[in-house]
Amino acid sequence: MTGSTIGVLIVIVLYLLMMLFIGWNFSKKNKSTSDFYLGGRKLGPYVTAMSAEASDMSSWLLMGLPGVALATGIAEAFWTALGLAIGTYLNWLIVAKKLRRYSYETNSITLPDFFANRFKSKLIVVVAAVFIVIFFIPYTASGFNACGKLFSSLFGIGYFPAMVASAVIIVGYTALGGFLAASTTDFIQSIFMTTALIIVVFFGISQAGGLDSVIANASNTDWMLTITKTLSGGETVPYGKLTMASLLAWGLGYFGMPHVLLRFMAIEDENKLSLSRRIATVWVVISMGIAIFIGVIGYSLVQNGVIAAGPDFDSERILIYISSILKEHGIIAIICAGIILSGILACTMSTADSQLLAASSSVSENIIKDFFGIKLSEKKTMIAARLTVIAIAVVAVIFVADPNNEGVFRIVSFAWAGFGAVFGPLMLAALFWKRANKYGAISGMIVGGAMVFIYKYLIKPAFAGTILDIYELLPAFLAGGLVLIVVSLLTPAPDSEITDTFDRVNASKTKL
Repeated sequence: MTGSTIGVLIVIVLYLLMMLFIGWNFSKKNKSTSDFYLGGRKLGPYVTAMSAEASDMSSWLLMGLPGVALATGIAEAFWTALGLAIGTYLNWLIVAKKLRRYSYETNSITLPDFFANRFKSKLIVVVAAVFIVIFFIPYTASGFNACGKLFSSLFGIGYFPAMVASAVIIVGYTALGGFLAASTTDFIQSIFMTTALIIVVFFGISQAGGLDSVIANASNTDWMLTITKTLSGGETVPYGKLTMASLLAWGLGYFGMPHVLLRFMAIEDENKLSLSRRIATVWVVISMGIAIFIGVIGYSLVQNGVIAAGPDFDSERILIYISSILKEHGIIAIICAGIILSGILACTMSTADSQLLAASSSVSENIIKDFFGIKLSEKKTMIAARLTVIAIAVVAVIFVADPNNEGVFRIVSFAWAGFGAVFGPLMLAALFWKRANKYGAISGMIVGGAMVFIYKYLIKPAFAGTILDIYELLPAFLAGGLVLIVVSLLTPAPDSEITDTFDRVNASKTKL
């Protein structure tokens, strides 16, 4: 191991130790499961905004998005990012404040709690919790996968031990500190992510021969800089309008993301949500734009021979390749390379910790306590919560034990579709449609979740290359929403207790 590599390793270790220290520090503040899972609803506007978006972006931001832009051009990345930007803004605008009020009014500390209290159904708890676990396992696994790629590429160690070691760190501070630790570390990690993006852009442009060279290399193709064509199978193919619309549908996923929605429930002052919305939207737009541009820079670096595109080349590792070049340029460059790699870790960890918490709360609070009615003391509940975090992490590690699995972008896109289709229509109906009932809610969740699997693994392969070859979130979201509406209208209306609560939440602000 060279001196520069050791220097980068020191920076990364210091970063990881800081995350563990934060987890240990907040472990002393968790007096109840409400503290562990929702931080006692004490988040400020800045932490709310940045922890929500940092937990949202994941390794997808620094690995998946640049990787797909480099490999296929900016079209898929652009339409996906545009959908996410619109979805981010609308989620903060129409969902955040109402969910904060409703969850406070119904004393809900998890997303399944909220749905169960909104519709007065214990069955909703277990259906929602099961889907959260199903889709969070691959989502969390994608983060572990990114860490394994990072350390195996940088330090020449095996993928599996590198992946396991990083998973242990993430589980460590999450199991110790709970929601407050996850939110605080997410805020810090968003700073590392932003810094990493900026460093890579300026250094990458300089190594590619300047901005003119970057644009010239990209312009020599008929697929890199267009949003209407993409590279597929070595050939340039057009992007149809339905394909564009299906990628814009990534934005629909926000309405059903448990780890993002929990931030809305946890803010201390609902009147600060407008400030959080502005911060979050601006950061998301800028960071995704930069990430896509890094893919374009990476293409130029490959074309100029700065980065060798051999048989083991992986477009999703472009930031890792750039940091490997950067660390050979002196002590300041070593620190910068360490920040870049810590930024990749930050993307991964900021999402994985929130996902582990959301999934573990679904098991320990909603399945064990609420559905099965097992009575546990506060101390035993905390132990069960931490053990659940560990158990889910173990399953996620097994899920990506093979380094030749689907890339980060593809794994995240499937999990994102799952949450969007299962919970997106349900969240909108719960907050805005008084007539929605438990029968429609349960039916909509099941159909939405099932359609994600059916469309991805049966319909898309059967109709590859046709108009039906689109992102599974759009048809699954529409199917789940349609079933929710139809079943709600065909079954008895909610009773007065449910509708009175709905009217009360919508009539005035909840007193905090």
